[in-house]
Parts: sequence; structure tokens; C-alpha cells
Amino acid sequence: MIEKTVQVGSKEVRFKASASIPRLYRAKFKRDIFQDLLKLEKSFNKKDGNFEIEDLEIFENVAYIMAYHADKTIPPTIEEWLEDFEMFSIYEILPEILELWGVNMQTEVESKKKLKKAQGK
Repeated sequence: MIEKTVQVGSKEVRFKASASIPRLYRAKFKRDIFQDLLKLEKSFNKKDGNFEIEDLEIFENVAYIMAYHADKTIPPTIEEWLEDFEMFSIYEILPEILELWGVNMQTEVESKKKLKKAQGK
């Protein structure tokens, strides 16, 4: 489990990534976070830098679930949570979230490799 505090506008927000995020995301949004993050990352890396409406919704969903995972006192809906912020740039926050997710995934892979090695497999 990895946590990171990110400046979102004038507010500091804690985000947390762990093995439970895919399940929390699926339960809340009925979507696969792996597919959504892959789509979001592809859109972010496009040369034109334009996001579709669906990409923005995915970003909001992922940011919300990671923030809620780190701080259960945030509002129970994305709409209420977003009301706490002034305007901010997705281009500043998204790389932080993608990095947090990437580090979490790498940590999980390394843990599985160590477990297999310890079990002699």
C-alpha cells in the first residue's frame, strides 16, 4: 500500500493505492480500473493532449476512489467531493495518480516474485 499527498488547486489531497483499489473501484463504479487506467494513460500520452468526456470521468473516478481510500472522511459522492475544489488542471494531477498506481503495481509484482522465490517455485 502506497500513499502520496498531492496539491490539487489550493488543497492538499492524500491518495492511496493498494491491492483493494480494483475491488473498491468495481464496487463503486461497476468498471474495471485496469482497463480504465490503460485508456486514460493512452489519452494522456497522445500528441494532441485532448481528453474525451469519458476520459475526464475516468480521471475523476480514479482520483476519487484513491482519495477516499486514503481518507474516509471525504464526501460520499464524487460530486460533493469535487465541490471542495476550485478549478485545477488534470494535466498536473493525472501524472501523480498514474505514478502512484504504477509504483503500487510494481511493488505487488516484486512481492509476488519474492514469495515464489521463498516457496522455492
